[in-house]
Amino acid sequence: MKYVTSLAVIITFFISYSMASQEIGLQLYSLRNEFKKDVPGTFAKIEKWGITKVEDGNDGTQGYSMEEYKALLKKHNINIVSASASFEELQDSPETVIERTNGYDAKYVVCFWIPHQDTIFTITETEKALKVFNEAGKKLKKEGITLAYHPHGYEFRPYKGETLLDYMIKNAKHFEFEMDVYWFAHPGEDPIEWLRRYPNRFKLMHIKDCEKGIEGNQNGQSDVETNVVLGTGQIDIAGIVEEAEKIGIEYIFIEDESSKSEKQIPLSLEYLKSL
Repeated sequence: MKYVTSLAVIITFFISYSMASQEIGLQLYSLRNEFKKDVPGTFAKIEKWGITKVEDGNDGTQGYSMEEYKALLKKHNINIVSASASFEELQDSPETVIERTNGYDAKYVVCFWIPHQDTIFTITETEKALKVFNEAGKKLKKEGITLAYHPHGYEFRPYKGETLLDYMIKNAKHFEFEMDVYWFAHPGEDPIEWLRRYPNRFKLMHIKDCEKGIEGNQNGQSDVETNVVLGTGQIDIAGIVEEAEKIGIEYIFIEDESSKSEKQIPLSLEYLKSL
């Protein structure tokens, strides 16, 4: 009886742990250069790494028809769980976003950029974005799809004692957020503090590290070659992953925008496994 009870406890523990743990995936933009040369071969590489969940990187179906692309994904046991959409598409044609996302059988859509002039980002651009995201997000929500916005650093400018991002989060009625830890740390923000401040608003995460000694800015601009193997840079990756687990972020996507991504991604995967 003691053996049976102990076995039941062990099984329950592993089931609970599996449900609590995030899926580690990949943002396909990381391999944009490799996809240009060999789409099937690049998917085979992702499969070899053991990655099954990915986020679309704004490159559509890489020149394939939707059916051909889906067949390629299926062949390599890869699922697009998060699709992408431009600000303009969400504003002008949310129906096409819904169609594409349903085609992938994904449940998230992410927008990565709010249009603005040069480095100027104010409450005017923020209010416009809120209108577009709330209206599109409401339509997507009816289809069982969650819209998320991915900040890039220019949203941290001060506004009424807080930041424009605080204002956006507090007025987001029909959309959520994807945290890119690089683009929170690069402008001087603490990703862990933001996760604790808004534990229910970040549903997805991009995880990438920054070379030590790099100074950032609030312009959403940086040298992609400062992306380094996770755990070797100046961002507290271990602490962020721990906090993300506590609040139940569902998918953590490795994103490495550097020219070394093909070599660095497997090392970053090993680091995350070590955690």
